[in-house]
Amino acid sequence: MSQEVGIEDFSRIELRVGLVKSAERVQGSEKLIKLIVDLGPLGERQIIAGLGKWYPPEYFIGKHIIVVANLKPKRMMGLESRGMLLATDTDPPVIATVEKPVLPGSRLF
Repeated sequence: MSQEVGIEDFSRIELRVGLVKSAERVQGSEKLIKLIVDLGPLGERQIIAGLGKWYPPEYFIGKHIIVVANLKPKRMMGLESRGMLLATDTDPPVIATVEKPVLPGSRLF
């Protein structure tokens, strides 16, 4: 069983809806995909996702994905990732989305 967290800890994680504007493979990597994601008032972010084994880049374009928007930036293969999209740990992973399109940047609680 995983460790329980209080609402204070959970509320520190900023989950937002992001609209994927573009996606392309990261040169030299079989699994990394560079996404440009519109987070509305937070602007556009570059997010690097390790999902290229299961999905082609074009799969993501136009999708409303769930993003951890306040994750510390991380460099992967020389590129900065400024967030993380949510997906299951299954094979293949299932990308977390919203039931209906909403404004980019909408917060999840």
